[in-house]
Amino acid sequence: MWRSLVKQAAYREKFKFVAEPYTCSLSSCSATGFSQDSVFANKVRASEARANGFYGCLFPGFRQIGVFSSQKDDLGKFSLNQPGDPLRFSGKFWNLKGYASAAEAVISTEEDMSGSEEIHELMEAMAREEKKMSFLVQPKKVAEGMGVAKYNTLKKRQIKIETEAWEEAAKEYQELLMDMCEHKLAPNLPYIKSLFLGWFEPLRDSIVGEQELCKENCRISHAAYFNELSADMMAVVTMHKLMGLLMTNTAGTGGIRVVQAACQIGEAIEHEAKIQSFLGKTKKKKTTDKKPDGESEPVTNKQEKLVKDQEKLRKKVTQLLKKQKVHQVRKIVKGHDTSKSWGQEAHVKVGCRLIQLLIENAYIQPPVDQLGDCPPDIRPAFVHSLKTITKDGNKGSRRYGVIECDLLVRKGLEKTARHMVIPYMPMLVPPQNWTGYDRGAYLFLPSYVMRTHGAKQQRETVKRTPRKQLEPIFEALDTLGNTKWRINKRVLGVVDRLWANGGRVASLVDREDVPLPEKPDTEDEAEIQKWKWKVKAANKQNNERHSLRCDVELKLAVARKMRDEDGFYYPHNLDFRGRAYPMHPYLNHLGSDLCRGVLEFAEGRPLGKSGLRWLKIHLANLYAGGVDKLSYEGRIAFTENHLDDIFDSADRPLEGRRWWLSAEDPFQCLAACINLSEALRSSSPETTISHMPVHQDGSCNGLQHYAALGRDKLGAASVNLVAGEKPADVYSGIAARVVDIMRRDAEKDPAINPHALHARLLINQVDRKLVKQTVMTSVYGVTYIGARDQIKRRLKERCAIADDTEMFVASCYAARTTLTALGEMFQAARSIMNWLGECAKVISSENQPVRWVTPLGLPVVQPYRQLGRHLIKTSLQVLTLQRETDKVMAKRQRTAFPPNFVHSLDGSHMMMTAVACKKAGLNFAGVHDSYWTHACDVDEMNRILREKFVELYEAPILENLLESFQKSFPSLNFPPLPERGDFDLREVLESPYFFN
Repeated sequence: MWRSLVKQAAYREKFKFVAEPYTCSLSSCSATGFSQDSVFANKVRASEARANGFYGCLFPGFRQIGVFSSQKDDLGKFSLNQPGDPLRFSGKFWNLKGYASAAEAVISTEEDMSGSEEIHELMEAMAREEKKMSFLVQPKKVAEGMGVAKYNTLKKRQIKIETEAWEEAAKEYQELLMDMCEHKLAPNLPYIKSLFLGWFEPLRDSIVGEQELCKENCRISHAAYFNELSADMMAVVTMHKLMGLLMTNTAGTGGIRVVQAACQIGEAIEHEAKIQSFLGKTKKKKTTDKKPDGESEPVTNKQEKLVKDQEKLRKKVTQLLKKQKVHQVRKIVKGHDTSKSWGQEAHVKVGCRLIQLLIENAYIQPPVDQLGDCPPDIRPAFVHSLKTITKDGNKGSRRYGVIECDLLVRKGLEKTARHMVIPYMPMLVPPQNWTGYDRGAYLFLPSYVMRTHGAKQQRETVKRTPRKQLEPIFEALDTLGNTKWRINKRVLGVVDRLWANGGRVASLVDREDVPLPEKPDTEDEAEIQKWKWKVKAANKQNNERHSLRCDVELKLAVARKMRDEDGFYYPHNLDFRGRAYPMHPYLNHLGSDLCRGVLEFAEGRPLGKSGLRWLKIHLANLYAGGVDKLSYEGRIAFTENHLDDIFDSADRPLEGRRWWLSAEDPFQCLAACINLSEALRSSSPETTISHMPVHQDGSCNGLQHYAALGRDKLGAASVNLVAGEKPADVYSGIAARVVDIMRRDAEKDPAINPHALHARLLINQVDRKLVKQTVMTSVYGVTYIGARDQIKRRLKERCAIADDTEMFVASCYAARTTLTALGEMFQAARSIMNWLGECAKVISSENQPVRWVTPLGLPVVQPYRQLGRHLIKTSLQVLTLQRETDKVMAKRQRTAFPPNFVHSLDGSHMMMTAVACKKAGLNFAGVHDSYWTHACDVDEMNRILREKFVELYEAPILENLLESFQKSFPSLNFPPLPERGDFDLREVLESPYFFN
């Protein structure tokens, strides 16, 4: 019925669209406030005022799409606030109530559509505003290099991608069922879709039955919420969400925890229910109501006035939509919703009941050819069980309720990921500029500038921060989001062929499971126990392989969907420390070698003389294996000495010698081989167009930041802040120091010094690989125990020491020696780490979190607090929900502060570089301490990133930090600043291997 009502509203008059009068560029959205107008007009026109389109027009933020667990956090919540919207919801209404969805925010003020004076005033004000706005025509501005018509076409497609996923899925199942009934045939569907279709009808019917039961018995725990959404929509959401969670679970347990699944399914149901609720409350009503016996009951004057006002308001909304006055519509709705958020407890109760109904109705049967003469083997597709899950490091275990799927379902998931609803796809048009905490990025999907993971204090701090203070952050995120990408089709073709042939090469996971060991034919308890342990290990490995296979399938599914696009964009946001990340979770440049290999810049630029040189260096860096530690001339020589292999790799990647597979980053190496081959075979190599991103990586970047903070000459030379003939290798330097210490210990008498035996045992085992992980993590505050475990794993890989006890003792000695060598080489870094830790200790002793402001103005609040537990009884099991308490985790606040502070500095450096590169006309992408641009622009980017590093550390960063602590806690005594050296920061400008 509501579909017809929407169509009536939309088609009462013919739409008379002007030629995008309010279209504006993304850069001008904040100034004009019209960033969404043409979007909504296009949306209505494109989808013929379908229900989802109608509400997409009405409220930015309404959408029907699923969110997987890996993207949950704040991204799973919905927002009405949009960039450049002068009439957005106030913080009092929206932020402080903490609504979980846009629909919820709308409905929370819409209990009655009374003809109040407020509504009349609003409507009169809107009429005046409409009259004023009718004279405004904004200039047409679109993405660079894109015509108006193409931009609008892509924008329509982008809106459809963001808003119609769930609705399309439900509609598809309904149509398939009707088709089956008409033709009495099962459609030829992919495996997972055929399962969904088989489960859909019985699950929907069970939900209908449960809804009737909830009407009769309101004491059922989920009764208050179970009738908020239609049964078919509930069925679709439940199936897709649960299967999506099972695909993206990387814990290696083969299932998903009940509390996680129930929370996400319940929240998705609430989001959709809010939309339906709004639809129901704005339907056109008759002036008379029918009695059960068919007689009409006249309405009162008050009711008639209410109906008239509702109808008047509905007409006004329709007219405003036709005229693209979306902001006024949203202001009307602001005051008409009083329903509250369901809350986490309701989410898990609804989610658990829906999971239970799915378990009861979803069955699976092996293919006919596997049954033989046996009766049909019909078994449940999902099983609920309790599992004891051991925590990392065997530091205890907990018992959890887990949902596991049948092996046949799991196999099907690996092969048909492309049929799942994938959230936060790369955008076809540039993201909206960030203008606030929840205003920017996607057109409709909930977008938050920071991933706070539910940390309320951090979220509220960012919301309260003045927009002017955050403008440098917004500008940097906009710069990263406006970099246009495309799929490297040749590399993707090679990946597809390797994957189709079973994987197992180029870091691709094996598509086959490890065979389970056969049970021994013995009654010996010891042998049987060994067999059980082997089976457990094999199952764990298979679960891990399943997760990795699903991950590859999801990456490839996105790559195939974007393959034929001219280009696409990755909206970015921040973690709480200020590091930038793409919002799309699967195929992005922060991902694995597979992701990076199939991505390239959409814009191509001529290589030029310097670009050809950098492309050769880049190929050597990707091959690695020690080649990347050579001087630039040495790397160029390596590439030129392997030209035959490079040409062979480009021409016959799978049929030839496969030289590219021996690289550390094989798919990126293959892409470089293809690009370099094209250039060298060209009559004019320097004019060859290159789309290849060339990387410049920091040298143990965390220690570079510490060396700059402490003006440490020795540390600066070790991490390439000082010029040298070839790059300094800090890992080899630390390994050499460790060997020196062990040599001295080995010469001592074992009777007096027990370390002498350990030194003699280990001295030939020490190399850069043994100490690398410990050196890398030292900047993140690695402990002695952590260092010991890291070195023990390396020794175990080499089978260097057979006896476990002896290996443990040797690992303890090696860890202690490595940390000593680190302290000697990076004294300034160690003293600054200790100072930061002591400051955090003082602050956390007052039960306060450590907070600071980054050099770009981003406020940071460490989120580590004690978690309380709350037991919830559901239809499936008793669940434990975790909630933040007011007590901070003092130890975690102290140990996490040094690495978090340095991460906030490296994030600031990257964003400063990004903005400067944009102003210089460069394409830029950043992965924390790895900066990318076109080969021809590497020299310019190198100049910029060095200048920005010097600019960053010429500011009194530690002095400002101490001053902010003293201002926030005037009654506390903080330790004095650590002494610093006399290293001249300007030397960085002349260091060729600072980033290389």
